[in-house]
Order: sequence, then structure tokens, then C-alpha cells
Amino acid sequence: MKKIVVADDSTTARMFVIRCLEIIGLNGAEFLPAANGREALELLKKNGADLLVTDLNMPEMDGATLLKKVKASPGLHEIPVVVVSSGSNPAKNEELKKLGALAVLEKPVSPAALLDVLGALIHPKEKSNDGSVW
Repeated sequence: MKKIVVADDSTTARMFVIRCLEIIGLNGAEFLPAANGREALELLKKNGADLLVTDLNMPEMDGATLLKKVKASPGLHEIPVVVVSSGSNPAKNEELKKLGALAVLEKPVSPAALLDVLGALIHPKEKSNDGSVW
């Protein structure tokens, strides 16, 4: 079973992202919600994950700091990270991608936008030996 950490200080936004991920084919995943970057980092260190979807603006630790810490951590740096932001800022988006974000999406995120970014990970052309989608 895939583990996906979803970090956002809004419970509604977390539930919405989880629902979008379920719609695009990850309905069997284990979703680990976090209210901020600090909680997300603790979950990642404790449980590992196959994907991190994080809001950019959160209390205690924002998404950019979380991204930096994940990409600098030997046990976590391979985890794909999708950053979700409520504002469009091309320069900031480019900076986040340089830090290692797989993609930066604007809120409200849609199943189509997530599928566009994660499609190759979710539905690879060749399945692994164990039949898993990742």
C-alpha cells in the first residue's frame, strides 16, 4: 500500500487533495494528514512515504522549508513532492522546482492537474515485478 503525506493547515483543503488523489487512482493508498510542515516532517521520518503533497503557506514550518528539509534528508530525498499554493508566482514556482519540487500547483487543485503531474508515477507504462503502480 502506498503512503501519501498531505500537509495543509486547512482540514478542508487536506480532505479535498485526498479526494482528488483517490479520484485519479490512489484510492487504496494510506493517507497521512499533517497540519503543518513540522508534523509532515515527523510523519515522513517515522513512516516514510511514496509521495508528499504540501501547501506552501502553513504555520510552524512552511512548504518551502519542508521541501528543503525533505530534499536534504538522506532517507527522504527521493520522495516526490508536489507543492500547492494559493497564489500564482512564477518566480517562486521556479525556485521551488529548483529546490526539488516535482510540480507546483495552484489552489484549488483538481484531479486533472494532479493526474497530469503524477500520471507517469501512478500509471507507468511498465508495472513493477510485484504488480504495484509505483
